[in-house]
Amino acid sequence: MNADDFELGADYAAERDAGDPLAHLADRFYDPDDEWYFDGNSLGLCSADAEAALDRAVAEWKDLAIRGWTDADPPWFYYGERLGDRLAPLVGADESEVVVANSTTVNIHTLVGTFYDRAEGTKIVVDELDFPTDHYAVRAQLRQRGVDPDEALTVVESRDGRTVETEDIIDALDDDTAMVFLPSVLYRSGQLLDVAAITEAAHERGILAGFDLAHSVGVVPHDLSRHGVDFAVWCSYKYLNSGPGAIAGLYVNEDHFDARPALAGWWGHDKETQFEMNPTYTPADDAGAYQIGTIPILSAAPLAGSLEIFEDAGETGLAAATDVADATPTDAADAVAAGIEAVRVKSVALTEYLVFLVDERLPDCEVGTPRDPERRGGHVAIEHPEAYRVGEALKERGVVVDFRPPNVVRVCPSPLYTSFEDVWEVVEQLKRVVENEEYEEFETRGGGVA
Repeated sequence: MNADDFELGADYAAERDAGDPLAHLADRFYDPDDEWYFDGNSLGLCSADAEAALDRAVAEWKDLAIRGWTDADPPWFYYGERLGDRLAPLVGADESEVVVANSTTVNIHTLVGTFYDRAEGTKIVVDELDFPTDHYAVRAQLRQRGVDPDEALTVVESRDGRTVETEDIIDALDDDTAMVFLPSVLYRSGQLLDVAAITEAAHERGILAGFDLAHSVGVVPHDLSRHGVDFAVWCSYKYLNSGPGAIAGLYVNEDHFDARPALAGWWGHDKETQFEMNPTYTPADDAGAYQIGTIPILSAAPLAGSLEIFEDAGETGLAAATDVADATPTDAADAVAAGIEAVRVKSVALTEYLVFLVDERLPDCEVGTPRDPERRGGHVAIEHPEAYRVGEALKERGVVVDFRPPNVVRVCPSPLYTSFEDVWEVVEQLKRVVENEEYEEFETRGGGVA
């Protein structure tokens, strides 16, 4: 796709929507009235499917009480594993390699700690544009082991303040590197890193490779097992649309099932003997070992509903995507895998269209996201010197976006519920805000949530 593939005008956008095989999925989401919601990379919208799954869990609690652990569908005792089975196709993993558990930051702690203990070397390679919690957790795990983070962290610098080059990451790997731990998508600019190339380069040097998929899971297909990624973490409240603070997920390559989790808890115990209450911890022999506390059913249930939408996306959208039209889903796992491919096709088209419109309609703004779709996740960073106030002015107009310092308005056309007409209208709103300097009516940023 390039600029020649797009046209200006609302009529053109409507034509694109008419040919969108996923357009009907938007009807399953609760979209706030009189708003254009473009913040799904921070918090996805609630769907009727997620709501229904939560209602089912509440009904089971009412009807079964404690018997829900064994008699619910699926039994709550295996809820994390069963949801992990359903999530596995989204990240290209075997079912045993994925489990739903904990929070993203907790999963970073347990996986970075575990893999650091079994790695050669002392250094961990990260990048300077990481989401802060990743660095907080990595530094804490180093300190727990008596290692000075200032000495053990190798921080790959950005050349332009927006992106990180693959060759710079690879050049940072040396004989004393234990692991590389990076995001799949940079949270500010939306750059999609080359997970396969980084993993291959790490393994050639005997280095472990882990990734934070928080800004890619649910909008970018992954192939973690085939690429040999050692471990990964993610949240489910962005593109997976599972609710604020929803349960997180993790992946551990089957080659590491013999590892002993650095953070042990009773929910990661071998299921067959868990209720024997032995004082000695016996971890499960798969990714389930990295569960720590009892699974919070009510914050996990919406994910079950959200995954149904991906299944339907695969069944209804795949046939219209010319590059994957010959694949016909045969079961739920195939449908989910097909669904994420169809979602990616639409996501690339929406972000490409957004970039085109910024170039054509917003001369005072700049795109800070890579233009090559192979290097772009699901959102676009639009840069303006008054980005914070621009964002506030947009919200006044009913456009929900977010700000990331120093100069980025993040705009996310989430493909399950965003249309081409939505993108056109939001750019028109942004054009009015910038051209008329409506942002001048707003104060510069203070504290609080952006």
